[in-house]
Amino acid sequence: MNRKNVMQNGKKIAVITGDKKIINDVQSALDLIMTVKFESETNLIAVDKNVIIEDFFVLSKGLAGEVLQKFINYQAKIAIFGDFSKYTSKPLKDFIYESNNGKDIFFTATEAEAIEKLSTAHE
Repeated sequence: MNRKNVMQNGKKIAVITGDKKIINDVQSALDLIMTVKFESETNLIAVDKNVIIEDFFVLSKGLAGEVLQKFINYQAKIAIFGDFSKYTSKPLKDFIYESNNGKDIFFTATEAEAIEKLSTAHE
């Protein structure tokens, strides 16, 4: 896992990238939240979609809901960035749309957009 801290609009954002899957289940997501909160001292996390297992993007499996609920419970905001165009599921597209209209969970095409969303998200 690669983590860098970025400051934008006076907010620190942890950006997570890598070539290994680090969000595999609810526990691994919780571990990420706690690690970032402790080591980076922020609750704003931008995550490359490539470090998340594909089952996350199959809403019927329930993993996305469980994982994202942990972010809400622990008052962390997440922006997942990457290419979502390969997904044709209407429920997933609707979920992404609704998330992007909220204040805690975002899906963006680029890392820069993820950072921007998190840095301007309301508390």
